[in-house]
Amino acid sequence: MTLPVRHRHGSLLERAFPWGEPPAADFGEMFERMNRFLEATAPRWTETMAWVPLADLSETDDAYVVECELPGLQREDIEVEVSERELCVTGELKEREREGVLRRATRRSGHFEYRALLPAKVDSEQVRASLSDGILTVTVPKTQATKPRHIEITT
Repeated sequence: MTLPVRHRHGSLLERAFPWGEPPAADFGEMFERMNRFLEATAPRWTETMAWVPLADLSETDDAYVVECELPGLQREDIEVEVSERELCVTGELKEREREGVLRRATRRSGHFEYRALLPAKVDSEQVRASLSDGILTVTVPKTQATKPRHIEITT
């Protein structure tokens, strides 16, 4: 015995949401309106808050290496400080001059700050920093006491 097949017309969205558009369709517009509202009511917050650049912290046998993304910055715009166990990278990315009206901005500007607590004491006198293609690389050597040492097992 065969049963009759019922055909549905319309797209999958129309069948899933017979009352019209799915509820999530308006979220993009709602988020955009909230962003405009926050920018209009609290511009001081965004001007005084420091943003944190993207960075990777890796460890080798001899040093800790931090690679920090700072596109558009020059060496003069960046400060690097190292204490006994902390690395701090600060600076300011100035907003560039442009013609016309800025309709939407997603790139960060203003004061930035990256801090990393290092797991062991470091040799702050031997720290090296270089900037190439928008990537700041800071190499922080470990002290002799924190470097791993191979111990031979005797019988």
